[in-house]
Amino acid sequence: MYIRFVNYLDKINQYRKSKISNRNFLIILAVIVGILAGLAAAALKSLTHHIEEFLQSDWHWKYKYYLYFIFPMIGIFLTVLYIKYFIRKSKFETGLTPLLYAISKKSSKVEAHNIYSQIITAAVTVGFGGSTGLEAPIVTSGSAIGSNLGRVLGLSYREVTMLVACGAAAGIAGAFNSPVAGIVFAIEILLPEFTIPAFIPLLLSAATAAVVARLFYTQQLFYLVTEGWQVNALFYYVILACFIGLFSIYFTKANYAVKGLFYKIKHPYTKVMVGGLLLGVLVFLFPTLYGEGYITIKGLLKGDYHTVINNSIFADYSSVSAVVVLFTVVTIFMKSIATLVTLGAGGNGGTFAPSLIMGGLIGFIFAYVVNLSGIAQLNVSNFIVAGMAAALGSIMHAPLTGIFLIAEITGGYILMVPLMITTAISYAINRSSQKHSIYTKALADKGELLSHEDKDTTVLNQMKLKYLIEKSYPQLQMNDRIPVKMNEILQSHKNICAVTDELGNFKGIIYIEELFNEMINHPDQDNLLASSLVRPAPNTITENDDLKMVLEKMERDNVWILPVLTAQNQYLGFVSKTAIFNKYRALLMRQNDYLS
Repeated sequence: MYIRFVNYLDKINQYRKSKISNRNFLIILAVIVGILAGLAAAALKSLTHHIEEFLQSDWHWKYKYYLYFIFPMIGIFLTVLYIKYFIRKSKFETGLTPLLYAISKKSSKVEAHNIYSQIITAAVTVGFGGSTGLEAPIVTSGSAIGSNLGRVLGLSYREVTMLVACGAAAGIAGAFNSPVAGIVFAIEILLPEFTIPAFIPLLLSAATAAVVARLFYTQQLFYLVTEGWQVNALFYYVILACFIGLFSIYFTKANYAVKGLFYKIKHPYTKVMVGGLLLGVLVFLFPTLYGEGYITIKGLLKGDYHTVINNSIFADYSSVSAVVVLFTVVTIFMKSIATLVTLGAGGNGGTFAPSLIMGGLIGFIFAYVVNLSGIAQLNVSNFIVAGMAAALGSIMHAPLTGIFLIAEITGGYILMVPLMITTAISYAINRSSQKHSIYTKALADKGELLSHEDKDTTVLNQMKLKYLIEKSYPQLQMNDRIPVKMNEILQSHKNICAVTDELGNFKGIIYIEELFNEMINHPDQDNLLASSLVRPAPNTITENDDLKMVLEKMERDNVWILPVLTAQNQYLGFVSKTAIFNKYRALLMRQNDYLS
């Protein structure tokens, strides 16, 4: 059945190649990916909000926070159970880092289960109060749609990568109804290189997803901003940008610290208990931390400046401005902790939405305090919007995404100049301290990150050493007699052979030239053993080594070929510069033919 299906797909591909160019076929697939990703975005948002409404429908909101102790833990626990019992054969990972790794090192292969498992686990985590966002899961889900569609149709790495980016752009477009931000996000975060022909599939995929998601989920995320900005407020936008830039550095470092703490907890259910209880306490004290938190920003944009403290146990002090200020500042830092605890404990989600919430709260409290002081009278809504863009752009190292996303979802194109100023400054501050974003640092530290600035490394990262191993080299054991093996050595037409023991453990190499010299000078040595000619290899590599490191070893030792071993010192074969360079050239030619 499977073979018949593969043959059928092959016939379809052969037919379409004769009738449709790669460029036009990708455009068709981009629309399909947009439709499916739009449906996925609508499904995730609807499912999450239905869970939230179900949990809160029968209780008066004033007393609801008493159940916050257990709701987040339940959500994380259900997520962990789902991953354990329904995703057994594949690895489940959250955030955008695994997606970047798939593009960099796995030929853009995103496991098919991510299409639905990201939706289910994110909806349960956030619906029950996990303090994360839905955007990273929907991006992964959309990318999985593009990846698997491209792989099923037998497309090349570059074409599959384009569909992965289309799925990501469509996910953002569907989640926020912001197609432009979806395109910019895909270009800034996922695509190692951007070319003008690639813009068309991204455009169609994002636009299609926005339309489809809008058909099934019509709720407006934020109220539209219509009032313009004042020139005399620019100084305050610069100060706000500096605050957010510094906060983004704090958040980045806190991300690694909290991850490190939870990494030390080995048992998954212990993580759930520790993280769930801590998150429950935080959400109980600060109800704004429940779920995505967009409802708080909506209230602030409408002018309800007490919405942060309302519905909390401190609500009776909402008329005291100092309490509102203090409570909001603490909430900002607790939001960062709650988000990282949710993810560290095993919940699914991303830092996309939390970045917006934290930035919005910083913008609000900054303008609110300035207004209270009487120094100036600032438009609070404008500073909330600018803070959201700046936080997203600096934390994710995606300033254009932050600018265009906020401009689209708030209708704040009239605020483009303040958005540009705050986002650029905050991003520059973060980048001066953090070379890589929270998504890319782990990959960069391991040398697994694609870089459009270093095309050699980018191409080498696409290559896998295990496919370059040559096993046609003769292999001798230490006690083998050379005259007996001479015919095998001659037929191999190789200039080197490997020597192992009886168990296959690597012992060294024999240069054929030296072997011939020994046989010519001493033709009567019928009992010449391999052990008498073996030499230590100049260096060795393992099957999992990075190819850039392999080439560096070859250059350092001035050799053209190196033996490949397992981690247990078992001999596998040889890798040569010739094989690496041939594969390198093939990949370059495939990239040049891309979208032709």
